[in-house]
Amino acid sequence: MKRIKFVLGLTFLLLAAGAGGCVFVIDTGSLVRPGKPAATTEQRAEPVPAEPKSNPPSETVAALEKSVHEQVNQYRAGRNLPALKLDPRISERCRAHSAEMASDRAPFSHDGFEERVKAIGKQISYRSAAENLAYNLGYSDPVKLAVEGWIKSPGHRKNMEGEFDLTGVGIVQNAKGKYYFTQIFIRRR
Repeated sequence: MKRIKFVLGLTFLLLAAGAGGCVFVIDTGSLVRPGKPAATTEQRAEPVPAEPKSNPPSETVAALEKSVHEQVNQYRAGRNLPALKLDPRISERCRAHSAEMASDRAPFSHDGFEERVKAIGKQISYRSAAENLAYNLGYSDPVKLAVEGWIKSPGHRKNMEGEFDLTGVGIVQNAKGKYYFTQIFIRRR
């Protein structure tokens, strides 16, 4: 049986100084956890929000998603890693997960990651995948905060530095003004 490793950054709430990573092995559809996941450190802090905001117009969300993509690629370039190509099919899955979390239909977690990747796999033949999540509230530059949080977290940084060639980004803002970020990384076959 062929085994595909998925390196997942553990969920964290932004302002986390660091978090461990967790490795999962998918074995023809069954999830096997090889040992205990690494420990995680979480700080649950949010600034006092301003007035609640409605969802931003789609062009604003598209600009935020593009900014995540650009900032992650700038980080990769600084480490002599190739740029990731933004794929709209992956972004669609990311946006759907962010929307689920933003609406409280799903917890802020990697729950359902295997299903998201299997759905992507129906359109893109892949070897490996990883996912980073973040959320924040009340910051003038939510993208910068999210990306900086990922860089400071060993597990998330490992995903950003991974041998991937495609990515997707999905951002949704809920009625309270909280931004939810999902980024999936894919390495094609």
